[in-house]
Amino acid sequence: MTWTKRLARGGPASGYLMVRYLKFVVLFAATPISLLLGWLIPGVTAGLVKLANSELDRASRYVGASDVPQLPAAAPRGSADVVTLLQDKSFKRSLWLYLGCVAAVPELFIAVSAVFAVPAAVLTAVLWPLDPGNFTMMGVPVDSWWDIAWLAPLQVAVGLGLLGWVAPAVARGHAKATRKLLAPSADQLESERLSRRVEELTRSRAGAVDSHGAELRRIERDLHDGTQAQLVSLAMRIGVAKQVMADDPEKAAKLLDDARDGAEQAMHELRGVLRTMYPPILQDRGLAGAISALAARCPLPVELRMGELGQVPAAVEAAAYFVVAESLTNVTKHSAAGRVDLTMERRGPELYLEITDDGIGGARINEQSDLLGRGSGLHGMLHRVQAIDGHLELRSPIGGPTTIEVILPCE
Repeated sequence: MTWTKRLARGGPASGYLMVRYLKFVVLFAATPISLLLGWLIPGVTAGLVKLANSELDRASRYVGASDVPQLPAAAPRGSADVVTLLQDKSFKRSLWLYLGCVAAVPELFIAVSAVFAVPAAVLTAVLWPLDPGNFTMMGVPVDSWWDIAWLAPLQVAVGLGLLGWVAPAVARGHAKATRKLLAPSADQLESERLSRRVEELTRSRAGAVDSHGAELRRIERDLHDGTQAQLVSLAMRIGVAKQVMADDPEKAAKLLDDARDGAEQAMHELRGVLRTMYPPILQDRGLAGAISALAARCPLPVELRMGELGQVPAAVEAAAYFVVAESLTNVTKHSAAGRVDLTMERRGPELYLEITDDGIGGARINEQSDLLGRGSGLHGMLHRVQAIDGHLELRSPIGGPTTIEVILPCE
């Protein structure tokens, strides 16, 4: 590394150390208040964890690392809940920040000396005749040109050494120590991951229960209002036909014809209900064929890119089918799109699905439909995906395009 590159590192290193000093001064000044109120007000200790994460992030960026995990947020606790506070691993690890308060003063001295040593030597060499004996270099009073002759080069050399070598080394050491002391442990990260996983599963289970309940109510309503009504009418017609068969065979025959038509209508409606539970086309043509049929029936042109799917569980097939069906329905009704791009492929243990349209955008996932009737279908789609531990992401800026990305686990 050339000396110019070494000197160029000194500025950012000194700036890093100076900013750390200012932060630690604020932290040290706030310590009395923290000691008095930290145990009483949860926000005070939560703020310390956030400051630790800020320092951890800045240290990681300084050394060029981008994948350092952050400390989990401070454990939620009530006022004066000292037991939870003392058990909070994030809070206890963030206390290492106070070690920085001890190192801040010598680090500031190095940073200031690295930045100002050379300019100070130049100014002293020019201005010392105005007030001999009251200017210093390297801590030595300057009252003659002889002093300038040997002190100025020495201070310049020391300043350049601090700027090019010492300050970057101290700053890098500070950053590495910060990362080592503040970064969460593997056990803490695993505990946080499991905690988030439990929260996700709790939400997805609640959504699955709600979705399942809504599905059962819909099936019950469809059977009650459709198929059951047809079967009641069918039974009444057959009963009347039986009563009038001896006296009026023609009327009985007409009633039986109507009953046959009613039976066919009831069968049609019953097949429709069953189709919403598990589409028969999946059994007949498989997932690829079923998706191709949906794309072919869509009123808009659909560019279908179908990769190798492999063996897909039935629950995943049904979820993927309903996601595509609901998405194409939404595009047709609400997006004012001219075309749709649909991609489905297997990516390792996951089934990847992406639907993109060139419509007006602005789609949102809502529990209730908006004034234009949008949103509730996407909400049901999200519940269906989460019920099998999948992931759905919606990107729909105003003006479009709208993209729905779905990842479904197959193992």
